[in-house]
Amino acid sequence: MLPFQLLLLGAALSPAHAITVYGVQGVLQGAPTAGVTASATITSDTAAGTAVNDPGNYTGDAAFNPVILAAPPIPSPAPPTQFTVQLPNNAQNQPGLSIQQDGSFLGFSIEMSVVTQVIGINSTFLQVPFLNLMALVAERGGSVHIRVGGNTQETATVVPSLPDGKMIEKDKGDSTNPTQTPALLLTPELMYMMNNVSALINVKWYLGIPFNDTSNLRLQIAEYGEAILGDNILGFQLGNEPDLYVNHDHRPPGWNETNYFEEFGLVINAIGQDSNIPVKNTLIAPSVSGTWSPEDVWDTGFIPAYQNSLGALAVEHYPDDNCAAAFPDAGFGAPKDPQTVFPEYLNHNAGKDIVGAYIDSTNIAQQYGKPFLMFETNTASCGGFPGISDSFGSALWGIDYALQMAYANFTGALMHVGGVDDSYNPFTAPPTNMSQFEQWTIGPIFYANLVVAEALGTSGTSQVLDLNMNEGNIYTPGYGIWENGQLARLVLINFMTDPTGANSYTTTIQVGGVDGEANATPASVRVKMLAAESVAVKENITWAGQTLGNRFAADGRLSGDEEIQTITCDQTQNTCQVTVPAPGVAVVFLTDEAFAESEPSTTQTFATTALTKTMNTATVPASVLATSNGNSGADRDSLTSTSKGSSGAGRAAVGAPGIASLIALLAGMYVFASAVRR
Repeated sequence: MLPFQLLLLGAALSPAHAITVYGVQGVLQGAPTAGVTASATITSDTAAGTAVNDPGNYTGDAAFNPVILAAPPIPSPAPPTQFTVQLPNNAQNQPGLSIQQDGSFLGFSIEMSVVTQVIGINSTFLQVPFLNLMALVAERGGSVHIRVGGNTQETATVVPSLPDGKMIEKDKGDSTNPTQTPALLLTPELMYMMNNVSALINVKWYLGIPFNDTSNLRLQIAEYGEAILGDNILGFQLGNEPDLYVNHDHRPPGWNETNYFEEFGLVINAIGQDSNIPVKNTLIAPSVSGTWSPEDVWDTGFIPAYQNSLGALAVEHYPDDNCAAAFPDAGFGAPKDPQTVFPEYLNHNAGKDIVGAYIDSTNIAQQYGKPFLMFETNTASCGGFPGISDSFGSALWGIDYALQMAYANFTGALMHVGGVDDSYNPFTAPPTNMSQFEQWTIGPIFYANLVVAEALGTSGTSQVLDLNMNEGNIYTPGYGIWENGQLARLVLINFMTDPTGANSYTTTIQVGGVDGEANATPASVRVKMLAAESVAVKENITWAGQTLGNRFAADGRLSGDEEIQTITCDQTQNTCQVTVPAPGVAVVFLTDEAFAESEPSTTQTFATTALTKTMNTATVPASVLATSNGNSGADRDSLTSTSKGSSGAGRAAVGAPGIASLIALLAGMYVFASAVRR
């Protein structure tokens, strides 16, 4: 049997950079690319505190917008730049630590309607940059958790097949819905594709079950998900932001938390009677977004009533929205000015203010023995803010926010990924009309996933503490991480931008020497830096000296020589000094074991030499892509569960994998659907 082919919509050509950019970076000087009508003039001073870009009348794809904002000025008074942090070596001597956390803590939420752009066309056509990116995170944190769902899951229906072998097809969007979410048809090929990703990389999945019509339930996503994904499925979200159903015309006026409680019970009863859903206790809920608080739902008796069906409790939260700009005719009022909003993301209170509202719920979740998830989040809803959501500042915000959630006993968080209409994407494929000469664009916020994965490691025993260092200054936060009961790593953040270096800060670290502990500062520490010229820049970002490339230049692999600082400590004085640039993040590894665990010994990569052609493709043996769940092409005439104690008897037939769609694509006939806005 010939090996399956993993194909990429990408290219080997790097984008050109010019002073005057037509449409987006990556387009050569001259006539704009078809469909792009704007131009923007860019100057070179990105760190001096003044705006460096006039976006003019930019009307291109938001994911590639040229907007660069001004970095906020140094606060007045400026924070101290010399201070000491003294910490016990033993976790038992440090009160206030979080529960034990996994390196997979920070994952991704991918809008269901854009999976063909992001993950793959079908089970035999996987997007290679996506595989490379997931491998980077998995090898640092042990695994990657991904949710496929969002607004589009609510209108999703599984059908046996679609014309031309398509895996997903969108119906016209509901014009009355503020997010213009399309109805979605999908085939079981979606789950086969997801499972083939898991055969290559340690990726685990969440899926969404439609909840838009509880009088006509559609549980096929759960049926197929259980049968095809088996142990690779983590759970099923039932109801995405139900507190917004009335606003989105999914429920009549007056529909409330009690109605939600009652309808949730109807679905649980239906699942209980569905022999094709053998696992009954993996539902994720209530996934409220802030119009209702989680306490509004808990007060209905939700958790005790349904605890045997719940795999995890969850919420969704965006700290702000850009809806007025994204949907100017939807009654959201005047658009917000990103330059004015930018400073709100660049301090420690940004994450603390979000997380503080959920402390009671994380405590309740522990009382019931349930994980508590931030199931969907990012910088701002309705696609994010150009210049904020795709800036280096978003990476700093994402790291601080994620570690604040871990400290507050969330058990996971998922950064949302939309389509080309969104500025906040951790990664974006090039538009179809550019796929033969451009590669992927990696959003700065993706670096947050790398840093958090390395900071928490692969042991599953990491406990997090907000250090409240530098007298609690909000521009210089830090976290301590104890692993297997011992202080293992520090994460030090500097939100300020100062090209002179005057506001870089130096932390004097002391380990032990308190509460009867002996001095325990090591002879040396190793440090990795996340660095860029300014919080406002979108490119030239490095993690330990390596980069994923600039816009339209990424294949999902880190490039450049790795740079790891080794800092000699003074064990006589029990001190070790680490300097954090303005802006930047330092991850300090205090033990050889902590460093070895987070530093990948080998990097799994997938070749990216293919365009939309059949030549020079990356290949993987069919025995690997067939997966461990019995999902070879020869066996797809019926569903067979991999869950303990169940069988595939009586399940609906499944057609052969989407070979027709592959042929159509290779003939140049496949056109990506437009992305849904979030």
